[in-house]
Amino acid sequence: GHTTGPSLNNDKLYKFAYSTEVYVDQVKASLQKSAGYRISSGVDVNLLWRNPENDDDQLIKITIRDVQVENVNERPAAKNVFKGKSTEKIIGKEYLKALQRPIVLELVRGKVRNFYSYQNEPVFTQNIKRGLASLFQLQLHSGAVREVDISGKCNTTYHVRQDQVTKVKALDSCELENQGFTSHNQILDVSSKATSATIYVLEDSFIKSIKAEENYVYLLNFRRKTGVKIVSKQRLELKSVQAGPGLIAGKQVTSVIKNLDSSYVAVPLVAEPVKSECKKCPSLSELWQTIREHMYPEKLSKAEAARSFVSFIQNIRKATKEEILQVIRSENKELLPQVVDAVTSAQTPASLEAVLEFLDFKDASTSVLQERFLYACGFASHPSEMLLKSLTAKFKGDIANEEIRETLVIVMGALIRKLCDREGCKLPAVVEAKRLILNRLEKAKKDDNVRMYLLALKNALLPEAIPLLLKYAESEEGPISNLAATAIQRYDPSFLTKEVKETMNRIYHQNRKVHEKTVRTTAAAIILNSNPSYMEVKNILLSIGELPLEMNKYMLSMIQDILHFEMPSSKTVRQVLKDMRAHNYDRFSKMGSSSAYSGYITRGPDVSSTYSLDILYSGSGILRRSNLNIHVFDRSAELHASQVVIEAQGLESIIAATPDEGEENLDSFAGMSAILFDVQLRPVTFFQGYGDLMSKMFSATGDPINVVRGLILLTDYSQEIQLQSGPRASTEFLGGLAIDISGGMEFSLWYRESKTNVKNRVAMFTVGNTEVDSSFVKTGIETTLEVETTLDFISTVQFSQYPFLVCMQMDRVESPFRRYVTKYESLPSGRRYTARRGKAELMAGNEYPLHQENSNMCRKVFGAKSDSSSNWF
Repeated sequence: GHTTGPSLNNDKLYKFAYSTEVYVDQVKASLQKSAGYRISSGVDVNLLWRNPENDDDQLIKITIRDVQVENVNERPAAKNVFKGKSTEKIIGKEYLKALQRPIVLELVRGKVRNFYSYQNEPVFTQNIKRGLASLFQLQLHSGAVREVDISGKCNTTYHVRQDQVTKVKALDSCELENQGFTSHNQILDVSSKATSATIYVLEDSFIKSIKAEENYVYLLNFRRKTGVKIVSKQRLELKSVQAGPGLIAGKQVTSVIKNLDSSYVAVPLVAEPVKSECKKCPSLSELWQTIREHMYPEKLSKAEAARSFVSFIQNIRKATKEEILQVIRSENKELLPQVVDAVTSAQTPASLEAVLEFLDFKDASTSVLQERFLYACGFASHPSEMLLKSLTAKFKGDIANEEIRETLVIVMGALIRKLCDREGCKLPAVVEAKRLILNRLEKAKKDDNVRMYLLALKNALLPEAIPLLLKYAESEEGPISNLAATAIQRYDPSFLTKEVKETMNRIYHQNRKVHEKTVRTTAAAIILNSNPSYMEVKNILLSIGELPLEMNKYMLSMIQDILHFEMPSSKTVRQVLKDMRAHNYDRFSKMGSSSAYSGYITRGPDVSSTYSLDILYSGSGILRRSNLNIHVFDRSAELHASQVVIEAQGLESIIAATPDEGEENLDSFAGMSAILFDVQLRPVTFFQGYGDLMSKMFSATGDPINVVRGLILLTDYSQEIQLQSGPRASTEFLGGLAIDISGGMEFSLWYRESKTNVKNRVAMFTVGNTEVDSSFVKTGIETTLEVETTLDFISTVQFSQYPFLVCMQMDRVESPFRRYVTKYESLPSGRRYTARRGKAELMAGNEYPLHQENSNMCRKVFGAKSDSSSNWF
């Protein structure tokens, strides 16, 4: 009548057959074709001692014998790495000896109270024994409990039905020291699922058979077809019960163990981490020599550059500060920026120390490298408090180049946001950096300084900064007020309080002062995007017709886009449009060339991406702002992948036109500002002031100015897994992006035509490595994806008549897409089995259909061009 735990009979030897199997494959694949291995053996179990005071306190001895290692699936001899090798050869003499040394368990009511083994045993064999010992832990009544086994301390549920017990372990609840990290944005990250179940069949109050299975699945969020699984199975079956050794007499467990073998010690049942040494790996400098040719600036839009970048990071993460510095110091000017990208993206303490020791912020001649370092910090996938602390210290020190100083504080803003997103807002370094930016903004007198701190806040998105941003948006002049408004626009609508909306309404309707068109349209966009009330929408619609020339057309286009794209506020807009005062021909027939339009780039089962393109002109036909946004989203998250804004002002004097109301005193200026993967970059100026404009116009080649060029680590996921059968597994996904964005503006007074061109060239390479490492055999799967593409955005304006002609083109070129899967099994001797499958395809190019009005205009623009050349004489 033992109701609390399994019980062994005296003087008996229970002989079991034991096997543990590991499979690694793609998620949907059948296990028959997986890579993996099986370790099988006999297991002898006998009772050593039973507590005279308590029947349910027993010591049992477990011995592994006759170990075999083989493929988990049948393989022809040529593909079998174990073929013709004895177990001693495969595992190694010492390991095999250790594996066959017995262990002793103290079971109290079916739970392992103590696990006795030998002290200096190899970690690997000890973990295999822990995996076996954990199987003997069970309870004979249903219920949930937190218990310790090889996986750590886990929530476990038992279901008991007659002679069958099912044990379900919630692996996500296990407390185990695991190294690892995830990507900052959910869309770029990996989702995982883990399950563990064990079924016991009992007979004569002891175990007849055990079947355990553990599954891990990892999927890339942006392409869930790309995923891997690890399946670990254990099986223990009773083969016979024979006469065995008698019991040892004694009252105390400790004395019994001492008499048995004085070398036994109690060791924890929780697995110990294994350090795997790489025997034939190249050094960091050797690896760099093999990939450096792919890293030249002109090759940065090729998939090979992204692939080399990712493999370089994987190796930097294992390197020391000295090895990293050796590569940095030996490289030439052309390749150094790419080395800095990789070293900074590695995000290890050694790589941060190396790059900070190498860069001298007091030296203006290396500002290109300083900027690449700072942007790589801004894009960091899992930034540390140490990184922000180091940047804050640099900011307080001497910086030779003013632009670097500006970039530094903008990047600090991005790091504050990333650390706050991970519950790090209260960290001392974050508190200090927030205080520094907010205090210095309050005290800033010069416009340049105000702009720099506002850009930092545009990245940090601190709720406590909203009142300050409102003050600057409403009371300051042009560029500053515009910057503050676009910063507010980046906040989640849930932060936009009544006060924010009231301020935006005052700006749009100019209740207190005259504002520029750019600020007013941003204010309108904020109102319409944050759950606007019926009256707010109605007032905006009633204003159309009373606005400056091009702004009428722009606002109309924005309202039509909300309806066409079914944006959240479209319901309210439709209600308002039932009112004929708001919705009439006079209002909806305004002329002009400005426009706002959104559409899909891709719509997929996992993620979709949209573009929105809006262009605002001044009444005289000169570009005021063009804004191209690309957003990527899935069911629960969103990523602002890119934004390229080209702004111009005060250019009317060139074509002797009259400026719009409120814009008479604006200085001539044109520039470009970009957001990349949720990080606002430092804006670039094309020209500032009339003199600068004239000199650039007469010397203009129309050559594009490089805005962003570099390598970015997007997906960065790494997890260690302790399998309950003993081996350690690891999974990592890394996604690198090589990017080259350039923008140019051409002006022809002769043809009264201007042209802006933004070229986005990108190559992406993602690799997922999942490996199970059992010291004497490794098995794993590597899956890779690569794509190269170019997105061109060209707008041509002819301002020889009004309304002037505007033609916008957005094209994606034909793009190669390749994916490969490699499964392998390998022995330390170098013997290896590999199966590789791949697929390469060309995704057709695409010209994105912007709105119909645009298509009509393009016909006119290109029609007019061919006419003018033919009737010249």
